[in-house]
Amino acid sequence: MFEVFEHTADLGLRITAPDLEGLFAEAGRGLASLIVANLEEVRPLQVREITIAGKETDYLLFDWLTELLYIFDTERLLLVDFQIQIDDQGLRATCRGESIDATRHQMDREVKAITYHGLRVEPTDQGWQAEVIVDI
Repeated sequence: MFEVFEHTADLGLRITAPDLEGLFAEAGRGLASLIVANLEEVRPLQVREITIAGKETDYLLFDWLTELLYIFDTERLLLVDFQIQIDDQGLRATCRGESIDATRHQMDREVKAITYHGLRVEPTDQGWQAEVIVDI
């Protein structure tokens, strides 16, 4: 589950999930939800494999979201469906989505960057929780 919260001139994502892989998948969907208002209209037509090295979960989350934003900015490919594996080496993900189609996708916000401000990933009694602030 993810929710969006206001943060001065930026927006934040608060993400919860029962496991770390689910947390990263929900974070990816949360980022996509900031870009398009009708996330359910994005079809999983194209596949992209992403590998990110790293051990620290907070920096791994930052790099993950930054990579998704980079792919969107450079290719106009919005990824919304994720199968993720995380281990001591980092993250491996199979991602699905489609190129933005102005006739079907309602653009919501321009996300400029993922920030380190307030970035946190931590275990909870119910699984995992993260917060990340995005510059809009």
